[in-house]
Amino acid sequence: MPVDVLLGLQWGDEGKGKIVDFITPHYDVVARFQGGPNAGHTLEFNGIKHVLHTIPSGIFRDNIINIVGNGVVIDPVTLRKEIEALKKLNVDVSRKLFISRKAHLIIPTHRLLDAASEATKGKEKIGSTLRGIGPTYMDKTGRNGLRVGDVEAKDFMDRYKRLCDKHSELLKNMNHPCNPGEYEEEFFSSVEVLRGLNLVDSEHLLNRYLSEGKRILAEGAQGSLLDIDFGSYPFVTSSSTVTAGACTGLGISPRHIGKVYGIFKAYCTRVGSGPFPTELNDETGEKLRKAGNEFGATTGRPRRTGWLDIPALNYAIMINGVTDLIMMKSDVLSGFESLKVCTHYSYRGKKIDYMPYDIVYEEATPFFEDLKGWNTDLTGIQKEKDFPEELSEYISYIEEKTKVPVSIISVGPDRTQTIERKMVLAF
Repeated sequence: MPVDVLLGLQWGDEGKGKIVDFITPHYDVVARFQGGPNAGHTLEFNGIKHVLHTIPSGIFRDNIINIVGNGVVIDPVTLRKEIEALKKLNVDVSRKLFISRKAHLIIPTHRLLDAASEATKGKEKIGSTLRGIGPTYMDKTGRNGLRVGDVEAKDFMDRYKRLCDKHSELLKNMNHPCNPGEYEEEFFSSVEVLRGLNLVDSEHLLNRYLSEGKRILAEGAQGSLLDIDFGSYPFVTSSSTVTAGACTGLGISPRHIGKVYGIFKAYCTRVGSGPFPTELNDETGEKLRKAGNEFGATTGRPRRTGWLDIPALNYAIMINGVTDLIMMKSDVLSGFESLKVCTHYSYRGKKIDYMPYDIVYEEATPFFEDLKGWNTDLTGIQKEKDFPEELSEYISYIEEKTKVPVSIISVGPDRTQTIERKMVLAF
């Protein structure tokens, strides 16, 4: 069986956690392939909201194996808190969760470096979540990092101290206070919890599962427009958020990739700094924010809002090889008399229909087309035949512009408020 990939096509917060939870019963394994606790995947069912930061979103389903891959960076403190919250819900983490030994560790001084780096940027801040993600990936590529497998080594404390001393010198040069000691008791107690989990050579495990014919879903974090290579650099995350990242972040060959599920909101949002061509800094934008409860699951920060951007969406579809689109939060647009969709940009005096190299320092002004809105509460709808005509036309319009089927529609936050339009989950 191939490995299917599920990822976001915008600037994150598209609703990946809910959809992973929804489609997980069709898989045997869910594997997270990049990012860290800067991501917050929200799931709602049985009237309870759950937010996961590191653990894959298949953890709430019985008999599903959940793997945190080598491409992920792990904060032991955050992971311990997640596990404690899951245990209160009687989720058997010890049986269903496996952690790659090659995943890198976030240590207390990584957070201090993150804060110091952001502080030096002044008005050029990238909007970091200050979780230590960037500095951890920098140590990874700089060949200085600590990995999960290192906690099993006899000289782990020596390795930790060497990295901590290096960070202390960097912080001193940045004139930033460095007192990791106040965080270390919690950190090392969390490392003990980590040692007691299922630490595995995940690339071998995943490829063995492939040879056994198990169905594997690769779960991405953040969004394609935050990718380190293809996002709106430098206002990006520190990892590869696209389909190719599933290969490097899990240790699987590209030839094993099957379906690519691309998730997008019926409109656009962004957290933190960076370009956002269709952003609405007006009453409409505020209405979208309130209707969609657009506040970060990890940081609580209000998200910026705007209309759907087709050039950006098509760009993400192209670099990911998306086979099926999944549209989230269609219910949020209920009550808007008219909707706008960006189809082109005015860029350097030309009208273009693609995302150019630089939209950070060069302005991309959107051209919009108007579509009819709908004044129907979608949250109780269970079948496509009951969609208002205007919603059906909105979906058809997106399919025409992207040349990719919109296979699943979300009409509310709960896992039951999800409608499969096409039989993409049949095996």
